[in-house]
Amino acid sequence: MPEHAPSPQSSERNGLPSGLPWLVLGLALLLRLVWLGVKPPHFDEGVNGWFVDQMTRRGYYHYDPGNYHGPFHFYVLWLMQTLFGRSIEALRLPLVLINTATIGLVFQFQRWIPRRACLLAALAMAVSPGMLFYSRYAIHEAWFVFGMVLAFWGVAELWTRGSERGLWAVALGVTLLMLTKETFIMHLVAFGLALGTLRVLERFIPSAPLTKTAVRQQWNGRSLATVLAANFGLIVFFYSGGFLDPHRDYLLRFGQAFVAWTHTGVSGSGHEKPFWYWLELFGRYEWPAALGLLYALRALAPGMNRLLRLLAIYGCGTLVAYSIVPYKTPWCIISLLWPFLFLFGSALDEIPKTFARLAIATGLLLVSTGQAIDLNYRRPTDPTHRYVYVQTLNDFFKLTRPLGQLVKQNPEAYHRPGHILLSSYHPLPWALGDFTAVGYYEKATHWPDRMDAAFIVAEESRIAEVEKQLQERYFVESFQLRDSMSGGRLYLNARDFAPVFPGRVPEFEPQTKPAP
Repeated sequence: MPEHAPSPQSSERNGLPSGLPWLVLGLALLLRLVWLGVKPPHFDEGVNGWFVDQMTRRGYYHYDPGNYHGPFHFYVLWLMQTLFGRSIEALRLPLVLINTATIGLVFQFQRWIPRRACLLAALAMAVSPGMLFYSRYAIHEAWFVFGMVLAFWGVAELWTRGSERGLWAVALGVTLLMLTKETFIMHLVAFGLALGTLRVLERFIPSAPLTKTAVRQQWNGRSLATVLAANFGLIVFFYSGGFLDPHRDYLLRFGQAFVAWTHTGVSGSGHEKPFWYWLELFGRYEWPAALGLLYALRALAPGMNRLLRLLAIYGCGTLVAYSIVPYKTPWCIISLLWPFLFLFGSALDEIPKTFARLAIATGLLLVSTGQAIDLNYRRPTDPTHRYVYVQTLNDFFKLTRPLGQLVKQNPEAYHRPGHILLSSYHPLPWALGDFTAVGYYEKATHWPDRMDAAFIVAEESRIAEVEKQLQERYFVESFQLRDSMSGGRLYLNARDFAPVFPGRVPEFEPQTKPAP
């Protein structure tokens, strides 16, 4: 065995079929693709889509430190919308693909972690309710998880082979984190502390090393300089809008984001949650990860796989850090889950009896699968699910589907006026981005000059005044954009939508004017 080869792991005695990874990847991709547009665009998806529309008009992305997110994701969405048109499926597709790629990357840890453990970790990731739910969203989280797993793979590669590709993997993974979310700093600090903790722990309670002897690094100072220069160039390129942003203070703005993020993370965001929030989500939805969290205590015992010990320390440290910060949104769960899914697979791999291992794995994974199906396909907009958060309700389709039918019959309808009288209205600006005469009236004191339009959405407190000013006949539907908002009404002008609703009698008739 070469000096730098990884030491044999606990059992390649399992004899697992070589095609199993492909079956897991196929299952993961299928679960992420099927009925991808079943839920309306989330508030954040609408905001992200709106940013993409601004990029299309401006020609580049102008980074705003108050947005708390890096530019990379927006360029991907811009590319998808440019290639495939304005649809929520087009915006969600790259997240589906990158999360499936992350599951594929899990299998690349088989050089250091038993094959069966990697298979179980990948399968748990494929059917995790949270991982599946938030990889079917056009938000940043799936990129963030891929960057972390890639960087960790690079660390293992440097540990055991000292290869230059390990160096590139670490650098590219960290760069992707920096291009995605400002919270990358929490993960880098947690990883640095985990390395220090591991070093101290090894002095008193040795783990099972990944190699028999120290590994000589195969890269030199020139290689390091090349890697750093390339990744710094990527950061500058994206934060400068591809060098097209006339404002040259993009690196300063990058630093300013931490000030804004720190303030919001402490208080006043409206997203404050208790310290135990993440553990509650683990217990409600993520049973394999919860088992992995319990198995993390194994890091305090001698003989544990050293890479798994590092994962356990890092995962627990990150979980504590995210728990301390009051600002908590549920999609961050997938940034916390993945280390514990590796530990879940390793915990089961250590069970000597095949039947017991199979029974526990089957039970936990079936629970995850059942919850994932209920959350993602049956009730993806049900606010009783704790993962359904600031989610647009299905009333959204009461507006968009008739509009879609109308413009198919009459493309001129793209230029008919529409009024949105809501105090909060995303994702409608992106969803209605092809309509040229839509007005958004956020404040109750702000009204259109003429109330009659092809369509009107009004919150409950404004209905009486709207109907007082209407002079035409309308089809009427109840309408609630999100569960946190009050209900309202949708008005579809009978003159425009009569072909869409043949035989339907308009529910609203204008008030008759008094005789002179």
